[in-house]
Amino acid sequence: MNSIKREKLTLDATDKIMGRLTTKIAMHLMGKTSSSYKANIDMGGSVDVLNVSKMKLSGRKIAQKLYQRPTKYIGHLKTTQLKHVFPEKADWVLKKAVYRMLPKNKLRDQMIKRLHFKN
Repeated sequence: MNSIKREKLTLDATDKIMGRLTTKIAMHLMGKTSSSYKANIDMGGSVDVLNVSKMKLSGRKIAQKLYQRPTKYIGHLKTTQLKHVFPEKADWVLKKAVYRMLPKNKLRDQMIKRLHFKN
């Protein structure tokens, strides 16, 4: 089997809208930007994102978006608003958005490992 040549992409997130940046990152991680794309093979490149904390959010996401996680009690959820999470963990917010855009199969965990953040 031929070795896969992975391209490296560096993006600056300063004043970029999160959704548009996320789609660009997800497409590159999947390998859809290359001419030899195959859905069943992980052919994507790596992505470095700079200045994630300076990223912009469109609309009213900062007040309306919620992150939920289960508690140890059945049927209970802990809810956190984006406005509380974003100032401290902007890279986590972007990584979670990209992770949810990637295909839901065995290749997703391999793809997300090639996403790196630099401040």
